[in-house]
Amino acid sequence: MTPVQRNLARHAIGFDGRHNQSWRNHFVTGEGSTDYPHWVAMVEAGWATRRKGSVLTGGDDLFRLTRAGAELAINRGETLNPDTFPVVLS
Repeated sequence: MTPVQRNLARHAIGFDGRHNQSWRNHFVTGEGSTDYPHWVAMVEAGWATRRKGSVLTGGDDLFRLTRAGAELAINRGETLNPDTFPVVLS
């Protein structure tokens, strides 16, 4: 994950310096935005998922981090909200 991708991922899960646990998981962006190719690359790497744009997103795509992507974005001492990123036991 590049530094730019990591910053976008941190923003998507709500790390803004005020929280030490994630509290959301979404990022809306569309073609033509400087953020868009970074999110597409994260989808291709398996670190995010993409839903095609809708009326709700103003036509832009909705990206969400996978657990693997979110784990790459957090710092020591931060945690992922188990409601958003449940632990899957095998």
